Amino acid sequence: MQTKTSQVKNLAILISGSGSNMQAIIDAIENGAINAKISVVISSNDIAFGLQRAKNHNIKTHITSLKEFGSAQARDKKILEILKPLNIDYVILAGYLGIITSEFIAQYKDKIINIHPSLLPKFGGSGMHGQNVHKAVIAAGEKVSGATVHLVDDGIDTGRILAQDSLDILPTDTPESLAKRILDNIEHKLLVKTLGEVCR
Repeated sequence: MQTKTSQVKNLAILISGSGSNMQAIIDAIENGAINAKISVVISSNDIAFGLQRAKNHNIKTHITSLKEFGSAQARDKKILEILKPLNIDYVILAGYLGIITSEFIAQYKDKIINIHPSLLPKFGGSGMHGQNVHKAVIAAGEKVSGATVHLVDDGIDTGRILAQDSLDILPTDTPESLAKRILDNIEHKLLVKTLGEVCR
């Protein structure tokens, strides 16, 4: 009989793009580094390559675009309807660009985990996603950047920090090269390590 601590955690992953962080989670689950299964992947659009990645691993997918539902409230109501019968333990935002409503957050309080490509609380908040973050970091003359895994609360990028890691910014870095170095060297590993601990 399994003890409570060894139970396999049930994950939902929300994506908007290529799904490389999600792929890192899938790989880590398959090699036993994360004691979890992914029950569903939900994308904010129908062109996210992450949808194909999920299908490659026979993971159920849904598309819930803001355009289709007209408001974040209606969209999140639909997402909650999808999640409810699945007994989800944690919702992982892996490059998800939607701003989650307070109703959604209340349903999964302290159970929504996000990865952000800067050392929060620096360079977080409204509009700080993707290349915008790295442009702002370089423009500010920062010497160090990195990534943060944090819980999601009612603010934007303001939830409790679970883990961070950093690297030095090179004099030759562009927003694109910095984004790639943080993704390849920090984001995937940090997210996998943190989820491994959370799911254990």
